[in-house]
Amino acid sequence: MAAAAAPGGRAGGSGWTWRPVACDALLARAFHSSTELGGRFYLVGGLLAGGATAPSSDTVLFDPAGAQAVRLGAQGSAPRSHHDAAPVDGRWLCIVGGWDGSRRLAAVAALDTERGAWEEWKAAPGNCPPAGLSSHTCTRLSDRELLVAGREGGVRTQRRYGNIYALKLDPGARTYCYKEEGCRTSSRSGHSAALIQTPGPHPGHQLLLFGGCNSAEPEVAGQWSHGKIKSPFFLPQGAATCCPSLDRTACKACKQWKGGSTGAPWTAASLLFCGGALCCAIWWRKSDQS
Repeated sequence: MAAAAAPGGRAGGSGWTWRPVACDALLARAFHSSTELGGRFYLVGGLLAGGATAPSSDTVLFDPAGAQAVRLGAQGSAPRSHHDAAPVDGRWLCIVGGWDGSRRLAAVAALDTERGAWEEWKAAPGNCPPAGLSSHTCTRLSDRELLVAGREGGVRTQRRYGNIYALKLDPGARTYCYKEEGCRTSSRSGHSAALIQTPGPHPGHQLLLFGGCNSAEPEVAGQWSHGKIKSPFFLPQGAATCCPSLDRTACKACKQWKGGSTGAPWTAASLLFCGGALCCAIWWRKSDQS
């Protein structure tokens, strides 16, 4: 068990602490996507062994309640790695771009979690797609809109800057539509992105990009004033996504959000990460809840 740096810069002692919650060979992969939908995690594709170049086409479902991973027999799955994914309408798992073993894509594939089948969605009229995407990020601005940032095209076609695209998804019509944004960023791949709430007298949101290029500083890829982004999946500023099913208690962020107090020695996992063959959770110690 490894301890992470505590909130507020306090190291050691009480704070965020790593605790393994599952270990399964089905979780052993890289350059995949791991997406929470309906309280369960969907791991899609990736490279399954060191030195592998052919992406996997499997989909693994990890249920935190039982700490078990199972391979789904979803029909119509295609090989994919270096992609990103996002849940839509509480039903669809949308896979955006990535490497299919022969080329980089900008297309959208969706898993209908109710039917257990994959679909290739079509481009809507007016679609202005990027070149093939890989090692990019997709950040949710609303339940049906993503902001796509990162590598566009192959290594040889990289420029000094990167384009930002808004991607609108329509589950009813099974379509997607890209629109190039006016802002540009440093050319990046293999980075991470975070949409954060900005404090102050005029709060709003910023999309920050971290890493993936030579810059040592995070880059602002978009800013929105208060009320422009209205997403039901946002928690209060500084909070994290919780997985209460791991120990049947509510995490600190959710308790605070509801105005309650925590009483268990350990709250539920506030963050869950799947990689290698191990699934790890970050837990919050009771001593930090004062």
